[in-house]
Amino acid sequence: MTISPSLVSPHVQAFFADHLRQHKGLSPQTVASCRDTFRLLLNFMKQTTGIEPSALCLTDLDAPTILAFLDYLERQRGNRVRSRNIRLSALRTFFRFVALREPESVQIATRVLAIPRKREDKKLVGYLTREEIEALLAAPDRSRWIGRRDHALLLTMYNSGARVSEIVTLTRHQVHFGATTFLQLHGKGRKERTVPLWPDTARALKTWFQELEIFGMPMAFPNARGNPLSRYGAKYVLQRAVQRAVALCPSLSTKTISPHLVRHYLPFLTMSGNLKAIAGTFGIRRLPPAKPHQNTRHSFPG
Repeated sequence: MTISPSLVSPHVQAFFADHLRQHKGLSPQTVASCRDTFRLLLNFMKQTTGIEPSALCLTDLDAPTILAFLDYLERQRGNRVRSRNIRLSALRTFFRFVALREPESVQIATRVLAIPRKREDKKLVGYLTREEIEALLAAPDRSRWIGRRDHALLLTMYNSGARVSEIVTLTRHQVHFGATTFLQLHGKGRKERTVPLWPDTARALKTWFQELEIFGMPMAFPNARGNPLSRYGAKYVLQRAVQRAVALCPSLSTKTISPHLVRHYLPFLTMSGNLKAIAGTFGIRRLPPAKPHQNTRHSFPG
């Protein structure tokens, strides 16, 4: 039985199985983002047209339909412009692939590729104060296994400025203990970087890893079943800590706390130019003499 070339399903299968993974070599996170885009699009088409994903044709995905889908993401799902543009980028990549794979569909692909990205307002990046960070770190109940894990996770996230995707995939082998303990992170865009850890963080992780070694768990921060913690699981850990820390630090209730916000604590210190605060955070006793016009945005004491 020959499958009609106008059906979407064979193109989607080739797009994920061959194009994204083999030809473009994209990271699992990027492939997962594209997968989520098509999951949302196929559900949208089923709800609005009644067409099953297996019966969907390329002609059903013309530019007006894609625009209606993007409008649905913003108005009904409450997605921000940034998320809308990410979904559009995934669809553009797909239609570029389709145009090469099936030249008869170039006209449809060209119209979709002409859909512009929407401009978005750039909001100021928030931050947490030292008192708020300390309240979050003190929140987990360290008399319990899950509390010790949460404390180690939050401390590492705060110290390293790692993305939540980097934290949940972190393994014990990526943490190197020694005179200077450091993490080897594999991040966005397949970039690798090394992040030094403070002595307090190194001690906390060493103690926590000894506990994990008894159960033979390779992940640095597993869930209760020993599997990798999901991104949503990490967000839940943070929100649970926020709920407990509000009593100690009421200012937390006025902020929307996310793992991304925790990443901005160290840049807040370095951009403030408060060298005493930086030195106290890194455990440095003597400060180097200040230099005129020194840019401290990415300057970390050695």
